[in-house]
Amino acid sequence: MPVPAPNLYPDFNTIRLSHVCLNVSDLAASKAFYTEILGLQVTDEDDAHVYLRAMEERGHHSVILQQSDQPGTVEVMGFKTFDEDDLDRAEVYFREKGCPTEWVQRAYQGRTLLTSDNMGIPLEFYHKMDRLAPIHQKYALYRGVKPLRIDHFNCFSPDVDASVAFYSDFGFRVTEYTEDEDSKRLWAAWMHRKGGVHDMAFTNGTGPRMHHVAFWVPTPLNIIDLLDLMATTGHVKNIERGPGRHGISNAFFLYILDPDGHRIEIYCSDYQTVDPDLEPIKWDLKDPQRQTLWGAPAPESWFKHGTRFVGVATKESDIQASPIIAP
Repeated sequence: MPVPAPNLYPDFNTIRLSHVCLNVSDLAASKAFYTEILGLQVTDEDDAHVYLRAMEERGHHSVILQQSDQPGTVEVMGFKTFDEDDLDRAEVYFREKGCPTEWVQRAYQGRTLLTSDNMGIPLEFYHKMDRLAPIHQKYALYRGVKPLRIDHFNCFSPDVDASVAFYSDFGFRVTEYTEDEDSKRLWAAWMHRKGGVHDMAFTNGTGPRMHHVAFWVPTPLNIIDLLDLMATTGHVKNIERGPGRHGISNAFFLYILDPDGHRIEIYCSDYQTVDPDLEPIKWDLKDPQRQTLWGAPAPESWFKHGTRFVGVATKESDIQASPIIAP
């Protein structure tokens, strides 16, 4: 299937991804990992939650760690709209698509619409979040990998064509994609709202499941520092893939796992995609430089391991094609 044309005038205006709520088994251990190893900043906490932001973020949180009896799952992914009226338009839009809609109360957020996409991924949209004082020049606070901001989500989808069509309809634009040459179906696609390579990406596989959430860092050297830190603090087994440079996105990357198996990507150096008529880049599924510009294939775990969304059933993909997998 061809990549759908972008809808430049969607029914409502989503600005960017905003936050994710991750369910964890040991709140104290997860807090230590996200603050002491990754370097996120605590903005509030209680017996069941820790709220975190990165160094350039003014919104109250981009990560919520939630104590849960279903650890290693994802509660919800959040997005910010341009204005309040967009929330009402979004409610109408998702209801007409047959998706559930509910107005929910969220700490530190204004009106929040809870819904889901066509695969069942729980999504919430809001316009107002409590704003905090800037800390990006408080260099004494920088530690770990020195994360600046949340960058994107990547999710497994059993039907990437259907996922791309759904998100394209409400304004997401494809920047790069991989197509299975035999079936002419999409194997993966990268989609954005904020002008980077992606806010949301979809990878073929059993889904829906979260593949990873990514954070932007200043330089590749920050990733090297993180590797040294993890290697000397008992976290070698949490290093899954990298460091390397992606062919798709051109970004320098590292993939790690948190204590509950949520995959985190540390990410920098992708490119700008602001122009609405920017043509997407197509990659061959068998091109070894697609995954890593330097030719190194990804491990099998990268194509198999993901975290489920709470209460959402998964389905296997029927695409038989496979990228190159490391032995």
